[in-house]
Amino acid sequence: MRRFMSVCLLAAALLGVGTMLTGCVMVAPPRPARVWVPGYWGYGHAWVGGYWRYR
Repeated sequence: MRRFMSVCLLAAALLGVGTMLTGCVMVAPPRPARVWVPGYWGYGHAWVGGYWRYR
């Protein structure tokens, strides 16, 4: 009987800890990704240099 009670107590403790941990899960909001836009020839044969932009 004593072993049964200790197993029940341990199971209840693990269940409580598991429940508390699932409430603390935080997901960061998605950040916009930085992408490199390579240089290209623009209108009138003008070279437009590469730059970073956000998607």
